[in-house]
Amino acid sequence: VAVEQLHPALLEKAEALKEELAGLEHKMAQGSEFNVDENKRYAQVTGVVTVYEEFVALHENYEALVDMAHGGDEGGLADEARAELQTAVPELVETTARLKARLLPQHPFADKAAILELRPGAGGHEANIFAADLLAMYVRYCQLRGWKHEVLSKTDHASGSGITEAALVVNHHGAYDRLRHEAGVHRVQRIPSTETKGRVHTSAAGVVVLPKMDDDGAAGAAARTFRPDELRIDVMRASGAGGQHVNTTESAVRIVHLPTGIIVSIQDERSQHKNKEKALTVLRARLAEKELREKQERERSARTGQVSSVDRSDKIRTYNFQQNRVTDHRCNYTLHDLEGCMQGTKLDLVIDQVEKREADDAAEELIRKLETK
Repeated sequence: VAVEQLHPALLEKAEALKEELAGLEHKMAQGSEFNVDENKRYAQVTGVVTVYEEFVALHENYEALVDMAHGGDEGGLADEARAELQTAVPELVETTARLKARLLPQHPFADKAAILELRPGAGGHEANIFAADLLAMYVRYCQLRGWKHEVLSKTDHASGSGITEAALVVNHHGAYDRLRHEAGVHRVQRIPSTETKGRVHTSAAGVVVLPKMDDDGAAGAAARTFRPDELRIDVMRASGAGGQHVNTTESAVRIVHLPTGIIVSIQDERSQHKNKEKALTVLRARLAEKELREKQERERSARTGQVSSVDRSDKIRTYNFQQNRVTDHRCNYTLHDLEGCMQGTKLDLVIDQVEKREADDAAEELIRKLETK
């Protein structure tokens, strides 16, 4: 296993954070009380420095073992060193990756829960079926990780198979940071069950991943309230499958955010009040994601030297059933276990590769900034 050498600029940043932590600890020892922001900063810096000190100790041990392994075989020390390197190298590789990730700028919504919205794209009824398959994949993924989740809304296709839309809320701290890489167009290539000539059809489904903004009572977007003139709230009778309660009360809610034109419709609950709460949750998430995207676009256009990055793209991933493969086009990674991915057990392998590519791009950008200071 190759040991990655961290760029000197990243190591300098780690040393600077170590000095900052010493300053904060000195201030604390003097009896100074920290405000909320200082407490948050102290926790952030402590987390990075802890990993950095672990990295330094492992790296020093690794270099000592390499010297011993290449030295004379006095008393069998070289053999012992080579044996110890079998465990020392993987530990150092894992810690180096953790330190690199810690030194990179965190996504502003990294600690949020997530809302996933799924809709069929091109490809007819097969797209509806694939959208339902993706929803099932994410539900299983949450179950495997022990993440609390709930299908916020789901509209079944008139045929009884597939969906026309769905929203899944994942109420787990940090779920957004992991799942945000799923945003984009997912393409499927397979032979539909209705196909008589064995032809492979291509269809697609779109996934939108939003940060859940009202899960922690924080200020700003998390506790966003709306003026009466910002919203138009329509109530109507629910439609679709639902038994005797459908169409008997006006429980379905549609909220239009007039300044942006964003529309959210929820009809899952029998209670109008609960549907309104769910719709406002989705609206807050969509607005937060929209504002962040616009801010990032402004920053990107202001940069002179742009770098490629794993941003949301049109077609992010292809699922080919005949070839038993899942290919993520952002990092050119192919997993030859489609069933494992669809069952949620191997989805982490794909997400890990996308995150690695994003981290590499972000590290290059950070190094460029540090070197120009």
